[in-house]
Amino acid sequence: MNDYKLLRTFLLAAEKRNFAQVARELDMTPAAVTRAIAALEEDLGVQLFVRTTRQVSLTTDGAIFAAQIHPAVQALDNARKDVMNTHKADHGRLRISAPTWFGQQVLPPILSAFKERYPKISFEISLADGLVDIIDDDYDLAIRISAAPSDKFTIWRKITVVRRILVAAPGSRFSDMKHPNELIPDECLAYSGDSKRETWTLSDGSGSATISAGRAFSANSGEVLARMAADGVGVAMLPKFHVAEHLRTGRLVHVLRDWAPPDLWLTLYYPPYQVLPPRIASFSKFFEQQVPAFMAVME
Repeated sequence: MNDYKLLRTFLLAAEKRNFAQVARELDMTPAAVTRAIAALEEDLGVQLFVRTTRQVSLTTDGAIFAAQIHPAVQALDNARKDVMNTHKADHGRLRISAPTWFGQQVLPPILSAFKERYPKISFEISLADGLVDIIDDDYDLAIRISAAPSDKFTIWRKITVVRRILVAAPGSRFSDMKHPNELIPDECLAYSGDSKRETWTLSDGSGSATISAGRAFSANSGEVLARMAADGVGVAMLPKFHVAEHLRTGRLVHVLRDWAPPDLWLTLYYPPYQVLPPRIASFSKFFEQQVPAFMAVME
């Protein structure tokens, strides 16, 4: 019998004061419980219990020993449960990083539905645009909308294609453009996680055009870019689902419809697990099943 199990047997005997009851709860024989307590007494060199034909009671040494080891054994019990729960599909904590707008608009109903199915899973959600260091920042997984990943150390899982479009204010000169060469860089509002310029590559199926965006304005928030475009400052290139509400209300219009940028991917990525922990795998599968319907509604 290992020391941990021996101490748990002793603490239960100290609580129940009945070796037969301890035996039933631990699926042991009464003789095995008696031998375990005797072995602990021999190891410590003190008598822990006074045994009579009618009852078992703690000695003074036994009471002191029980009081001193109880917090440590309880901490070991909790640690053991936590470790075991992380390897269950319906227990444990999930720490997730997600893009700000997506995390505010799309993620909550998915989390609510998952939480209803798996109520014992807890969440820590962090919203930030741009890539995070998933290992150093201790995330279980991250949700990102980006081009094909270049990181060789993390695991990426493509969920669905994200289509981008060019948008501008209705009635502005941008709404009547026919070709990207009608744009100048100062009118192209760039999305940039580090506030730098962005290169737009547009194609109409037969030709392509390249534009340097962000010379006059860049931001790491798609909503800021959408509102600036709606105010007539310039043209923004954003995921269609992100600007769907602006399009419905007429604050923005789709411009240069025949010219499209490369699609992005909605992607999950993880630390370099050899095998995904069950709670992460269960959320990933649920997310993959649910997100297309929510994205369709957004568009």
